[in-house]
Order: sequence, then structure tokens, then C-alpha cells
Amino acid sequence: MYDLPDPGARTPEPPSILSKAFDLLRAFNSNERVMTLSELSRASGLPKSTVHRLIARLIDLDAVEQHRSGYKLGLGLLELAANTPAGSMRDLAMPYLAALHRWSAQTVHLAVLRRFDVVYLEKLAIAGAPSTLSHVGARLPANCTATGKALLAWENLEDLEAFLPSPMPMMTPHSTTDVDELLIELRKIRSDGIAHEVNETQLGLASVAAPIVVHGFAVGALSIAHRADAEAGQKVENALRDTAAQIAQEAREGLAQGRAHWFPREL
Repeated sequence: MYDLPDPGARTPEPPSILSKAFDLLRAFNSNERVMTLSELSRASGLPKSTVHRLIARLIDLDAVEQHRSGYKLGLGLLELAANTPAGSMRDLAMPYLAALHRWSAQTVHLAVLRRFDVVYLEKLAIAGAPSTLSHVGARLPANCTATGKALLAWENLEDLEAFLPSPMPMMTPHSTTDVDELLIELRKIRSDGIAHEVNETQLGLASVAAPIVVHGFAVGALSIAHRADAEAGQKVENALRDTAAQIAQEAREGLAQGRAHWFPREL
């Protein structure tokens, strides 16, 4: 016997031209900032003829630019990204991040939460710092990063228990992938105001993070990265708490003046 088709089942729609355009744009990355037509075709999974047509239209829209024998993302995309609420919060936080960077002489990050991932808005690295997976625009599993844990700790933990993927993503053998184990850690983070990770994102590296809490919501988190074989220390934790509190205070003042558009989530 054959199964009868489900009359309520929907036939998947073929990819639209818009989704194909985004597949093409996402083929670019921090390691491949200039790509040929053939490279774009392989990376996006689209036929060369489709890539050729899309590239021509994206160039007209200033989303892609020609670069010698290849193509690169256009500055038109940077203009759009700069107008996001998250971009506004980055502008607000930058003086504090720069001061923390100078004081610590370590790499400093600013990140926000998107579902169960963190997206990095800023990274101030030190000279000679090792290559890392974190960079502006990078998206990493929140359960593997200090910034992600700091942000998740201020979510509704009962909801997280129900909706977190199980097991969670693993970036190294040290990553926390058990939901119950993570929830225990998140409750402690919410109590202490500080999150740690050691070798969970990348072997040999660690970081400590503090959430930027406004009206009971963690609208962002900042972190200091360090070698996994060195302790961050109480001074670093205190500096992170103080810097996060200063950013949160300025954010609250902005809200009081009607600038809710500053923030990457609704308050």
C-alpha cells in the first residue's frame, strides 16, 4: 500500500529571488571578503548563471561592488546596518568599551542575544592577539560563550528549559551542552552578575562577561577575553560590572528621554 497524500500538507515553496540573493550575500565571510563568480557559486550553492544575474542587480543596489577580478560586499549594506537599534547601542557603549580596553589591555567584546545565539556588535582586540572566532557580526552559540551565558541568565529560565535545543551546540569538548547543567550555571550568573567560560568557545581561550541590564532586561553584554591558563581576577570582574552599570545608566537616561529606538530589543 502507498500512503495517501495529506490534504492539509503544504507543498514547500521554491526559493524566492530574495532568498537566493541573501544566500549569495551570506557566501561572503571574514575569511573570504573578495570572491570570484565561481567561488560565489560554490559557496552559495547557486548556478553560475543565477549568480551572474543576481550580482548585476546587487551591484545596481550598492549591496555588492566589483573588486579587481572578483566581488565584495558594498558599503550600502554598512549604511543599512548602522541604522539598526543594535548599532545605536554600540554607539552609546563605545566610549565605555574603549576605556575598558585601555584599562585591561585585553580584547573586549560587546554582544546581543538573538534566539539562542550571540551576535557580536564590537570587538576591540589587542596587538598580537590570537585569531579567534569572534568578530563584528559573528554569530556563535550562546551556551558556549560568556556573553551568551550572561544574556541567557536574564531570560525567563522556565521558558529556556522548555525551548533550548537538547543537546545544545558544542564548539569544543568543554562546551556546556546539557540543558539542566546550563540552567544551574545561569541561576548562579544571575545572582553574581558575572559569567565565565574557559575553553568552551575555543581551546586555549577564556572570557568573563557582565550583562547590561535595563529595567530587568539584559539588552547586551560585554566581555574581556584572556588566556585559558590565566585567571581573570576580581579586579576584572569588578571593572566589567562597573562598566556594564555605566552603560545601563546611560541607556536608562536615554529611555527617559524617549529614545527607545536605541535598544536591540523591546523594553
